[in-house]
Amino acid sequence: MKSKKIKADYSRLKIKIFFQMLGMILGAIIIIIIMYNLIWAGRGANWVVSVFQNIFGIEYEAALALYENLFRSNADFVMYGVIVIVFIVILWFFLTWFTRYFNEINRGIDMLLKDDLNEIILSPDLLAIEKKLNTVRQNLKTRALEVQLAEQRKNDLVMYLAHDIKTPLTSVIGYLSLLDEAPDMPMEQKAKYVHITLHKAYRLEQLIDEFFEITRYNLQTISLSKKTIDLYYMLIQMTDEFYPHLAANGKQVVVHAPEELTVYGDPDKLARVFNNILKNAIAYSDDNSVIDITAYSSGEMLSIVFKNPGSISKDKLASVFEKFYRLDDARSTDKGGAGLGLAIAREIIVLHGGQIHAESNDEYTAFTVELPIMHSSIDIDDEIPKK
Repeated sequence: MKSKKIKADYSRLKIKIFFQMLGMILGAIIIIIIMYNLIWAGRGANWVVSVFQNIFGIEYEAALALYENLFRSNADFVMYGVIVIVFIVILWFFLTWFTRYFNEINRGIDMLLKDDLNEIILSPDLLAIEKKLNTVRQNLKTRALEVQLAEQRKNDLVMYLAHDIKTPLTSVIGYLSLLDEAPDMPMEQKAKYVHITLHKAYRLEQLIDEFFEITRYNLQTISLSKKTIDLYYMLIQMTDEFYPHLAANGKQVVVHAPEELTVYGDPDKLARVFNNILKNAIAYSDDNSVIDITAYSSGEMLSIVFKNPGSISKDKLASVFEKFYRLDDARSTDKGGAGLGLAIAREIIVLHGGQIHAESNDEYTAFTVELPIMHSSIDIDDEIPKK
């Protein structure tokens, strides 16, 4: 979800700084005028002479002469010195006043760094910065929660997979032990045990692959090597590869696409995307159903739609592209995966300059991939790091 952009309005702060500076300049001018009158005008001059008399213990004429030599004879230098001193003092007070805003901002940043749960509150003059800091704070909290949930999902999956590995492994060991202990076992029974052992071994291989998938997702980068792809041939070849999985449950895939349809992209990575989507469609579609794959071009974009009978609830549909998210809450051993397929698919499609989205109703679920047909001069050997 995109956060609403907050317009930085510093008008109140600018007005306050302007009047503060104006007030200090006017104050400096008034102080200079007062000091000028005190030192050079009648009473002020007499006061300076009397001060000299008291400090040095001299007569009036001597004190007056000292005053004339120090001030009257060097009136310009004395006046410039007074002006400089007054403005330095005024500038110091202004900077002291102004830097308190930096102290407030620094305090707000410290609250961000310390993960303080309290709302950041600054002075009214810094309202725009206060809003931005609180927006950053909320975004950091949201991202931290997302990371925590993703980490929790990953940890749960690792724990679940570790637990699930024991089941087929125990079966493999058990049936192999029976075959080893009974060499004269009837061939029919032996064949049955071998078939079961092979099935469990395949399941064990699948679970181990999921462990590696989690590791690769965290450590690898996705790099692209693009070229023109015969999309129609790729889709037909993919459906042929899935035939054993489809036939086992009476399912079939029908491809609707022009034979001349091509796209510019990484063939291996796009094949992985389409395989992940089709695998998901096969796993969650009804038995004896038809999965439709429709590909067509529109302008400069190409769309590939995977549509299968069966629905996904809205709350789950919003999370299907999150890493380590699985639709099967019960951890079905037939459908359960690491929850990375669609997350990786989205990253690959985004890196290609396209997008992927899903929709579902009571009758069907559809995943749509949109890709640019042509390539640009800057998209060769792109790569994106894993998050």
